[in-house]
Amino acid sequence: MLTVYNCIVNQHDLRLVALAALVCGISCFSAVNLLKHVGRSADRNRLVWLMIAAASTGFGIWATHFIAMTAFTPGIPNAYDPGLSAFSLAAAVILTALGMWVATLRRGIDHFLVGGAILGGAIATMHYIGMAAFEVEGRVVWNLLLVAISLLAGVTLAALALLVVLRRPSALATLGGAALLTLAICSLHFIAMAAVSIIPDSSIEISEHSIEPISQAFAAAVASLAILVLSGAALWIDLRFRRQKLEADRMHDLANAAVEGLIVCDGTRIVSANDSMAKLTGTATATLNTMQLGELFDGQSAADMSGFGEQAQEAKLRGSDGTRIPVELIARNITYCGRPHTVLAVRDIRERKKAEEEILRLAHFDPLTGLANRRSFSSRLEAEFASMDRGGKDGYLALLLLDLDRFKQVNDLYGHGAGDAMLQKLAHCIAGIPRQGQLLARLGGDEFAIIAPNLPGPLAAGRIAEDLLAAIREENRVSVGSGLVSASIGIAFFPLDAEDQAGLISHADTALHRAKTEGRDTYRFFEIAMGTAARDKRVMEHELRQAIARKEFHLVYQPQKEIRGGRMIGFEALVRWQHPERGDISPAVFIPVAEDSGAIAQIGDWVLTTACNDAVRWTNPLMVAVNVSAVQLHNPNFSRKVHDALSRSGLAPGRLELEITETALVKDMPRALATLRQVKALGVHVAMDDFGTGYSSLSNLSAFPFDKIKIDGSFIKSVDRNAQFAAIVRAVLGLGRGLGLPVLAEGIETPGELQFLDAEACEIGQGYYLGKPAPIETFGELTGVAAPAIRTASRRGASIAVLKPRLRTV
Repeated sequence: MLTVYNCIVNQHDLRLVALAALVCGISCFSAVNLLKHVGRSADRNRLVWLMIAAASTGFGIWATHFIAMTAFTPGIPNAYDPGLSAFSLAAAVILTALGMWVATLRRGIDHFLVGGAILGGAIATMHYIGMAAFEVEGRVVWNLLLVAISLLAGVTLAALALLVVLRRPSALATLGGAALLTLAICSLHFIAMAAVSIIPDSSIEISEHSIEPISQAFAAAVASLAILVLSGAALWIDLRFRRQKLEADRMHDLANAAVEGLIVCDGTRIVSANDSMAKLTGTATATLNTMQLGELFDGQSAADMSGFGEQAQEAKLRGSDGTRIPVELIARNITYCGRPHTVLAVRDIRERKKAEEEILRLAHFDPLTGLANRRSFSSRLEAEFASMDRGGKDGYLALLLLDLDRFKQVNDLYGHGAGDAMLQKLAHCIAGIPRQGQLLARLGGDEFAIIAPNLPGPLAAGRIAEDLLAAIREENRVSVGSGLVSASIGIAFFPLDAEDQAGLISHADTALHRAKTEGRDTYRFFEIAMGTAARDKRVMEHELRQAIARKEFHLVYQPQKEIRGGRMIGFEALVRWQHPERGDISPAVFIPVAEDSGAIAQIGDWVLTTACNDAVRWTNPLMVAVNVSAVQLHNPNFSRKVHDALSRSGLAPGRLELEITETALVKDMPRALATLRQVKALGVHVAMDDFGTGYSSLSNLSAFPFDKIKIDGSFIKSVDRNAQFAAIVRAVLGLGRGLGLPVLAEGIETPGELQFLDAEACEIGQGYYLGKPAPIETFGELTGVAAPAIRTASRRGASIAVLKPRLRTV
């Protein structure tokens, strides 16, 4: 190494040596900066950056060599061969490009080291070709050991330089790599120069085509200027890249904070995607940044998306597994890294699509049973009406309405959960019966409907109804204890029975009600007579609601007497309706209609209030009995209404008796018991009406606070001649005596019936033989209230008084 030192100090101009080292350092710093851009670039850009970096490095190596050669002072004439000098420059650039290409071809230590070694070879090739271009009047002798050392130093240091620069890029790595590359060039040059010995020989002439050292120095100066220009360009590019990278990083960080997927596109090429987009597609961000838009959105281009404007558009995004993801896209034009780009916001709308599908399902399907709902039913019926021929050429359109029998009692006794389970089981049971083109829908509650178009005739609809009933019966047979109740079906046809949708539904409903009234568990076709009856019922329902306001109701009273002594006990208040056009309407006709329509509650309240107001005027403090409906009994305010009626009228509670049937109790026994106890607390008497019919149960006599038992009149009729009825009556009388409850027999119409009851020790009686229902004024002698002049009529020996012309005797 002392030889190298002597070479540098004694045989070189140190000022030019320093200049050579400076030029070398600048070119190496420029080279490593440009090399980083080669690694970051792709395709054609990578080739351009590679040529720029190779040119900068090659010119640097060449300029360093010839500036250092200019500093070399051998003391004898010398010059340079222009051809070999140019060839050395070309060799430096080409081999440098090859080394950098290998080093940046793939990330890996092997590529870094091999590429660096080739770069070291480029330095050596340039140096020794350059030395071949050196002409001097003398013979050049080489020290092969130093030549080998120079080659080893140049290749090793160059390989280390690229390894440091490319393995973990950073500012420190850039400085370290530039220093190592500078050291590689300088060490190879000066060790190789130390290996040279020149022996003067005047017989050797310098070629006339050679270049003087001063000219070569000028060429080196030009090369140095080129290096400075390239270095300045490299520095500017590096600063610009850093600024763009900072901008890109800032934008990328901001994009990653977004929940939605974001893509920045340069034409159709994706240049940046955020983490949300990577998560949405299942593809790594680095992979997304090399993809085309068509690979994600079925060939849609950025130009297409930029036309979206403010309006969001839906598209299908391809996931990494090939699935299609519904997304919403919004595109905007932006300036990104100094160039126009398109940014695309990608919103995942899978949950919204699911919600929309669920809303659509809820809008058209019943959530409990999964069948079509009323909206779907109405839409389908409307469509069928629009497509059907009114002349019947396309066949008949049948509408079947199905309703469960006594379903309300299932809800009342077992709760709505049991009712819902029964509806689900029914839907599952009959879902397979409608054929293709027919619709099964749940309209609400326990009401179902089937639309069956293009039927050849009524018999085809009848077969559908029979299949429905058979399926329900089979379910009841195999599901002992958890089956279904029976069902009733009403059928109507278009255009046979109705000309419009409303009429068809109304007529099918009418037929359904006829099926229920004629035994249930069956089906009925609509008939014109049914329509008349249904229309009359609807008219009556409307008129019942107006009857109280119009004062069309009035009360009649039927006496209740002791059978043995004939003493008057009290009266039962009975409501009568005198219609202004149809005259007297029987309670047997209007009471069921009032119960079905709900008007019975209003009528019952009126009867209670009127009976209390009438009874308080009687001088003789007789009892007044009032019938109470199930609707009244289960009204949570019923006991308060009884209290209000007593308070406003001033009637003593002990004179009021409420008659309640067991049918009214079974709807909700705990509530009924609570209500009766509240009524009893007021001092009011409670009687069990129509005992022996309906749901009569001995347990109810002990569970409920009754004060009296009333035997239904159906058992009293001909009791003196019917042994079975006589046995039943004797049993009830014995039961009453055992419980300490008085028994009242209703419907006594003959002396024989009265004598039988007297012989069996029945205490109280009521019936036509003891007294027919009549206005209370007729019984003035019994109540102690003076009656105005009346006209009398005789029936069965009994005297009846009618006070006003508008009141008729019933």
